[in-house]
Amino acid sequence: MREIVLDTETTGLDPASGHRLVEIGCVELINHIRTGNYFHSYLNPERDMPREAENVHGISAEFLKDKPLFKAVARSFLEFIGDSTLVIHNAAFDMKFLNAELNSLGHPMLPMERTIDTVLMARRMFPGQPASLDALCKRFNIDLSARTKHGALLDAELLADVYLELKGGRQSTLGLVAHAEETITVDLSFHGQTAIRARHFPPSAEELAAHKTMLQKIKQAIWLVQ
Repeated sequence: MREIVLDTETTGLDPASGHRLVEIGCVELINHIRTGNYFHSYLNPERDMPREAENVHGISAEFLKDKPLFKAVARSFLEFIGDSTLVIHNAAFDMKFLNAELNSLGHPMLPMERTIDTVLMARRMFPGQPASLDALCKRFNIDLSARTKHGALLDAELLADVYLELKGGRQSTLGLVAHAEETITVDLSFHGQTAIRARHFPPSAEELAAHKTMLQKIKQAIWLVQ
């Protein structure tokens, strides 16, 4: 199963107001494991950089002036993501910018149905709690020391770790890969304690009758299928 964890940086909040992408970062997952493959590009937005946006990601118009236009990287970007599921934090935001850029070039737009929104995942798992990327990294003890400002590739890498935690934890291999050469010793002794035999509680006549009544209400019970 291939998934792409994706993040973008922009000049503002809405492409309908003339704002553009300035950075795309993608990280590849195969079966919920980071492969080391990634896609990254800064983009010349062909416009100025508002101070508010630069304060967020630290990317200046001067830095971007010799970077490629989106149309120059669109094909390689689309080839990298292929038809894989896109894992995005606040997917609606990134998707509207990506689709605005793709639409301007005549490319088919990316459907929202192929995205997994980690903001929604976090809100379902931790209702009422902060769901920002920073807050989730802190919750899962993911190192944020390199994140002095937003950056698409760094944020995609952090989001990959957050996503795996939201899916049930990064230790999908139980640590056996990282510690394959270590010997794991488990102490199964009772430390001198005497095991106590489990007590048996037979059902009462009333419980047996209630159980029989419940079974009669089940239609097409699998244990009756021949």
